[in-house]
Amino acid sequence: MFSFYSRIVVAYDGSTLGKKALEMAKALAKQDDRIEVNVLYVLNPKYLGSEFGVYEMLLENQKEKIKKTLDDAKIVMEDLKNPKDYVVLNGNPAEMIIEYSKKKDVDLIVIGSRGLSTIKEIVLGSVSHNVVQHAHCPVLVAK
Repeated sequence: MFSFYSRIVVAYDGSTLGKKALEMAKALAKQDDRIEVNVLYVLNPKYLGSEFGVYEMLLENQKEKIKKTLDDAKIVMEDLKNPKDYVVLNGNPAEMIIEYSKKKDVDLIVIGSRGLSTIKEIVLGSVSHNVVQHAHCPVLVAK
């Protein structure tokens, strides 16, 4: 079977549109069981008070949330026979998604149009918008 994509990154934060992006990536990967799917969770230390020295304490509180979010993703993807990886990165979400995708030489990024932080998004600009503007590969945005 011919597929346009051999490596897909899906940005997943547990939001409604993040779940939709995960389902879209899964549907695309089902076309060929050789397509690799990388589920990417990006923790932005800026919102954990890194400027104020409380990052480590707040990160500890986030570990359980991150684990649950990725466990939920694993449940959605468990019947997918494709190679899968679940990755947690720290940093600016758009930059980390783009950097990881370049490093892994992915063919497609799948991302929700909005994540969990819509107020922050208004001030800082949309993560999905930044990814679409700066990615080296096609980006599929779930709405």
